[in-house]
Amino acid sequence: MAKGRFVIGVLLLGALAAPIWGSRAQAAEKPKKTVEKYFVPDVVLVNQDGTKIPLKKFLETDRPVMLDFIYGTCTTICPVLSASFVNLQNRLGTDSRKIRLVSISIDPENDSPKVMKEYMKRYRARSGWDFLSGTRSDIDRVMYAFNAYIANKMDHYPLTLIRYPGDGRWVRIDGLMSASELMEEYRKVSGK
Repeated sequence: MAKGRFVIGVLLLGALAAPIWGSRAQAAEKPKKTVEKYFVPDVVLVNQDGTKIPLKKFLETDRPVMLDFIYGTCTTICPVLSASFVNLQNRLGTDSRKIRLVSISIDPENDSPKVMKEYMKRYRARSGWDFLSGTRSDIDRVMYAFNAYIANKMDHYPLTLIRYPGDGRWVRIDGLMSASELMEEYRKVSGK
């Protein structure tokens, strides 16, 4: 019963948050997809457990990587993006270990490991999904590297990046996708 209320709450939150995106009108538009090549900066971030993560090595794995930019106190876009990650993990079941999910904080001044851990518990995230934060300068370098820089967290927008394993190409998705659409994108990059 609690799981059902959680899913209904996330769906309701997404519906209520849609008007907040204002002029971007991202909620009503079909997501824009492109294939890009990004050069990941050699920075060390920290995850929800306080573990130091060398980002470049962490993302250059033989598994597909799905990455987004969120923050722990967000009440608009981030809950919808995070619900999509959880739904993807649930759909994949035991295969969820075959993909690396990564959320990078755009609010490192407030997203401590404790805040990140609580956020992930709220979404019932399973192993294989990491929420990373770091210094402001390192986070800015990462956002610039992925052409995702925003000066003010209140101006952020829905963006998901999916890395092909092995070759460094990334599918850039500007806009929101359902869990089914994300699953289809995962299948394309993983060859499943």
